[in-house]
Amino acid sequence: MQALKPTLWRTTSRLTLFAFVGAILIVGSYHSTRQQIVHNEKMTLLQTLNGLIPPSSYDNDLVNDSIEMENRAFLGSAKPMTIYRARKQKQAVAAIINSIAPDGYSGNIYLVVAVNYDGTLAGVRVLSHQETPGLGDYVEERRSKWILGFNQRALNNPEEAGWKVKRDGGVFDQFTGATITPRAVVKAVYKTLLFYQQYRDAIFVEQVSH
Repeated sequence: MQALKPTLWRTTSRLTLFAFVGAILIVGSYHSTRQQIVHNEKMTLLQTLNGLIPPSSYDNDLVNDSIEMENRAFLGSAKPMTIYRARKQKQAVAAIINSIAPDGYSGNIYLVVAVNYDGTLAGVRVLSHQETPGLGDYVEERRSKWILGFNQRALNNPEEAGWKVKRDGGVFDQFTGATITPRAVVKAVYKTLLFYQQYRDAIFVEQVSH
């Protein structure tokens, strides 16, 4: 038994060392991978934002110049929603507002609504949804050009009565066999514009130094 003790000690020491080295490698790999994931997520987000606000129109760090505001009545969620702020030479250019259409056919439709400083729409995109494939998913830009119909619209273009799908007396097209989805998106975009009109000064009041 005494003769086995040095062997057992060496074996235990080696296993402990291997475990320690393995733990260091795992931690290092995690941090390296995590940094890459964060970077990739930021680039994907920036690509989405630049699809709405051209990079030439702003000179700030669009991803990091953001605030969170909550307003269930206008933004469709009681939780804080992120708003990205585009500026050029420290002057406000546009706000890109995350909002939710809570009354889609299959639940929440998550939107990003870009509003120029003067209140006109720079563009709208659907980030995610659970709408019926082949019907409600036509709100996606990759599926149809319908979402581009919001470009350059504003609260007075059309007037309030026009902010509905045509079946309800408005100016926006609906989809064959799917009215609920576009109806929900039109309503949410209009409410987001109302939010921007009411809170524009509060959105841009905070300056950041990124």
